[in-house]
Amino acid sequence: MIDARFPELTNQQVEKLKGYGTVENYDKPTTILDYGDKRYDFFVVLEGGIKIIDPEKDKGNVTIHSKHQFSGSSSILSHRAIGVRGETLEKTQVIRIKPDQLKKAIAKFSDISDLLLNAFLLREESLKNSIQGVKLIGSEHSNETYAIRDFMDKNDILYTFVDSDKEEGLKSILEAFNLKESDLPVVINSQDEISIRPSIDEIGECSGVRLKLDDEIYDVLVIGAGPAGLAASVYASSEGLKVLTIDSNSPGGQAGKSSKIENYLGFPTGISGRDLANNGYIQAQKFGCTISVPHRVESIQRNAGLYEINASNTSPLKARTVIAATGAAYRRLPLDGIEKYEGAGIYYSATSMHANMCKNSEIGIVGGGNSAGQAALFLANFAKKIYIIIRNEDLGAKMSDYLVQRIIAFENIEVVTNSNVVKVEGETYLEKVVIEQEDAFVKNEISYLFTFVGAKPCTEWLHDIVDTDANGFVHTGLTICDQALRNEAQYQVRKPFTFETSLPGLFAVGDVRSGSVKRVASAVGEGSIVVSDIHKYLAQEHVVITNS
Repeated sequence: MIDARFPELTNQQVEKLKGYGTVENYDKPTTILDYGDKRYDFFVVLEGGIKIIDPEKDKGNVTIHSKHQFSGSSSILSHRAIGVRGETLEKTQVIRIKPDQLKKAIAKFSDISDLLLNAFLLREESLKNSIQGVKLIGSEHSNETYAIRDFMDKNDILYTFVDSDKEEGLKSILEAFNLKESDLPVVINSQDEISIRPSIDEIGECSGVRLKLDDEIYDVLVIGAGPAGLAASVYASSEGLKVLTIDSNSPGGQAGKSSKIENYLGFPTGISGRDLANNGYIQAQKFGCTISVPHRVESIQRNAGLYEINASNTSPLKARTVIAATGAAYRRLPLDGIEKYEGAGIYYSATSMHANMCKNSEIGIVGGGNSAGQAALFLANFAKKIYIIIRNEDLGAKMSDYLVQRIIAFENIEVVTNSNVVKVEGETYLEKVVIEQEDAFVKNEISYLFTFVGAKPCTEWLHDIVDTDANGFVHTGLTICDQALRNEAQYQVRKPFTFETSLPGLFAVGDVRSGSVKRVASAVGEGSIVVSDIHKYLAQEHVVITNS
């Protein structure tokens, strides 16, 4: 049976790819792919083979690519660092193709595109389970360590976590690298290079998920890589527009934190938010979209028909149009000292990383929406006991019925109604939660609390420069107030487009938009539809420039 991770190209496909690269010969074993490379080439074997090696293992051969097989995984499209080494066998002939040329071939030949992308996705999943990646040493109860783990996990950066609280040989590990416990967390790569207490920005740079952005003018700058932003990125780039997409943390947004989405069209058995986001991330780059994280937008201004965006980790970015797709974030519970426990017992998402953390523990979930329900069902397979804490009496008031019915069927899930979390306690990490329930206070030994309450729009970067509703969500199209319309000369001669804000050329889609339906499907729909608005706007701007 043929392994779908390692298919063979046909003779015709190989001939097509020759036009996008150069043929090279290697008489002796030679390293052509090196661990940690961020921009590495794609190779097709013509004769001989390429041995793929995990440098972290003594006998770490992953596979050997033979005639008409090819190297690479989805990281080749995004410039994320490669987690393996590639070495030719003796008497090997290959086609070497640069990443930009590979994207052109993928865009032109659908048969090659389907074969390569399917293999890339399967290989990426396989690598997560077999490649050790970099080592992260730190305490599971440290919010600094958690921030690094969360970033690497959501950006599919391969790593092995060593919990300093549980590792018996920690002292000898630290001594081997001349480190102290006060240096933690540390990241160690396969060359034994050490980063002491690295920032998220440093992790983004060394892993390759953060790119060095050129000083150029983009047709579309998408701010936010959730479902709406990724959909806009896919559609805009597939239609020939020059697109840059940035995000402050990782692709996926709120949806990326969902363990399983079962009511999204086309996935009858469900799909995790992370897989949905990763597929969109790769799909956008397949069409030539540039995606880079982390970049936090600080300000935006419009000058002479161009938008200039100031963001962290880069020089000012310029674009003809901007799409605000920054979504909404769950609100922090109004409790004294809660920030102390964020990342050290209090979390705002439920992923596989969290499931491993809270095995056989009692955990609390605050919230009665679908995200809370999905988290409860996912974590119930790992936790000893789960308490869903809601303010009202009816779990079905805000949650889909299929989730409610499954929650009822789980014996280790208890719904605590008419309740509020009023206090959190613990020395250095969360140890106890105080719940107010029907005029009584109950103290539970809960050391993991997941909160999914409220929705606060992520619009700080707009600094009140666009019209919003009372809660800060952005008005678009016909919902923009009359005064804001009167302030813009363009709106004196035309109405704003459906997803256009009170600033012409600045659009808003997804959860950040006032009146949007907070569902993945609607966010994807808005992200795809907004591209037609952008085409109209750019066509109109071209006419204005031509006539001026």
